[in-house]
Amino acid sequence: MSRVGNKIISIPDGVSFDNKESHLMVKGPNGNLVVNICDEVSLKIEDNTINLTRKSNDKVSRSMHGTTRQLVSNAIEGVTSGFSKHLEIIGVGYNVKPQGNRLVFQLGFSHDIVFDLPEGIEAVAQKNSLEIKGADKQLVGQVAAKIRSLRKPEPYKGKGIRYKDEYVRSKQGKTVGGGD
Repeated sequence: MSRVGNKIISIPDGVSFDNKESHLMVKGPNGNLVVNICDEVSLKIEDNTINLTRKSNDKVSRSMHGTTRQLVSNAIEGVTSGFSKHLEIIGVGYNVKPQGNRLVFQLGFSHDIVFDLPEGIEAVAQKNSLEIKGADKQLVGQVAAKIRSLRKPEPYKGKGIRYKDEYVRSKQGKTVGGGD
């Protein structure tokens, strides 16, 4: 029995659905999202709830049952309240500036790095902090990971881009010793 797949999803006010054969279109105040529904899972919308059941009990159906339910739940949460990731930029002279639908990073390289934001993603940038917002949880996480990969936090001085509550373990540098 899938514990996640058997949970019933409640539908908040202001959210509407368009159920096609292989996908579900979720519409809400923060935008529209499309969730692909696996063939092994059936979807029932009744009253103000959504219930997902698997058609058979084979391995693929069992694994896709909980996954599909969570994707639908994330889509509903995304179109109502949205998702966000917070990043910190640490280092002398490291900063970010918003320019329309772009972010311009100064990260200690000889050139500025221009990052184009994909459609559906909004960024709130201050000098040394950055918040990535959007309705699609997967896309928010992917954009945050790409931005973090521009200058990963290094363990010796701690400089770089990191998530807000990320702990970077610092290493001790080389020691100069007289080797006899």
